[in-house]
Amino acid sequence: MALENKVAIVTGSARGIGESTAVMLAKQGFNITVNYASSEDEAKDTKAQCEAKGVEVLLIQGDIASDADCRRIVDDTIAQWGRLDVLINNAGTTTYVNHMELEKLTPEVWERTFSVNVFGTFQMVRAAEKPLRASGNGSIVNVGSIAGVAGIGSSIAYAASKGAVNTMTLSLARVLAPEIRINTICPGFVGTKWQRDGQGDGYEEYVKGVEAGTPQRHACTAEDIAESVVQMALGHRYMTGETILVDAGSHLGFSPLVAR
Repeated sequence: MALENKVAIVTGSARGIGESTAVMLAKQGFNITVNYASSEDEAKDTKAQCEAKGVEVLLIQGDIASDADCRRIVDDTIAQWGRLDVLINNAGTTTYVNHMELEKLTPEVWERTFSVNVFGTFQMVRAAEKPLRASGNGSIVNVGSIAGVAGIGSSIAYAASKGAVNTMTLSLARVLAPEIRINTICPGFVGTKWQRDGQGDGYEEYVKGVEAGTPQRHACTAEDIAESVVQMALGHRYMTGETILVDAGSHLGFSPLVAR
């Protein structure tokens, strides 16, 4: 993908994988729409980091669970630059619920998890379809999770939502071709504030366990995942509908994955 005057939207780019992805795309010369739901100060920091790369940045608050917000994010981007080339669907949510505690997996948890992770992802694709087609070589990268492949993770609802994203990627790849490619990057453990908050006091020991349990003896960082997201967005012109695991090999310990 030739990069002159390209434009990218990165949802959920206030911190973590989204932040790192936005900065890496800015380094490649993309003008960036930085989206956030509630973390305004962190989003402003992402904006500043991108601007330091010499590109233009649009900061937009919006909850992708709202279809109106999704359309506004895209419309404001087009109003600013007149085009859209890349959409990174990174925004996501979860509620930590032990898989054994089914009674705690309330309808409210299911609804919020799916409204962001599944419906929000779809709504962003739908809102961005027209300008991405017009680009002639549009690219969408969804940030999924190993949870959607192996049925693990922060809750059963979260795993189910990420599994839905993987399947939706297949369906959308057929619909969006030939003008738009869509693929999903599925991280395993990623050392972000989100993970640190979820693991609490046991975080450091958990990281050591992750490192010991992966063939590459590595706990991935947000930058590790962002590198793969950006590579998928900008290269692999004839790859679409794929789900790629980026987890230092940790999935090799889950035998059901041999049939994926």
